[in-house]
Amino acid sequence: MKKCVIYVHGKGGSALEAEHYKPLFIGYDVFGLEYDDAAPPWENRRDLFEKTSNISRKYRETVLIANSIGAFFSMDAGLDKLVSRAFFISPVVDMEKLITGMMSSAGISEDELREKESIRIDSGQVISRKYLEYVREHPLNWNVPACILYGSLDDLTSLETVSGFAERIGAQLTVMEGGGHWFHTEEQMTFLDECIKRFFEGKV
Repeated sequence: MKKCVIYVHGKGGSALEAEHYKPLFIGYDVFGLEYDDAAPPWENRRDLFEKTSNISRKYRETVLIANSIGAFFSMDAGLDKLVSRAFFISPVVDMEKLITGMMSSAGISEDELREKESIRIDSGQVISRKYLEYVREHPLNWNVPACILYGSLDDLTSLETVSGFAERIGAQLTVMEGGGHWFHTEEQMTFLDECIKRFFEGKV
């Protein structure tokens, strides 16, 4: 049986981004998963697990590449039960901290959020009481080897937060100095590709 790669895009992304990884994984089948990146995790959880399960059962090994909030959804969905390794790009690893940080910046208290259930802030983002409670009740975990790629200028997750998470799950952490949350420039993508090659060395 062959091996495969499953790619889960970030917010505003597309499953078509999986094409980028085909030259890095010669001999693998590469799939991109479509999902609703604006939906809450409890709506994506079963969908992502079922889609990954339907693919992975046909292969002797499945590896995961997940980007930003796609990494958050992948971990929340428990995809570590279906894959052997994972490479996370700018993963959102503490959604509670991200939400409460937005609330603080917008001057929203938890009492106000409980009263109104959901509040749209100036950026257009909707902060939901149910979402906040969900992430508190479902902390992320991961139980297979993983590598995290993080840009030192990431404005969504602090180095302290991602370092602590990497240590907790035993993941390798690679930091690109000057890199942002969105890896997209030629320099950033070259760095990303080299990082993937090193992590999967001997496995690709």
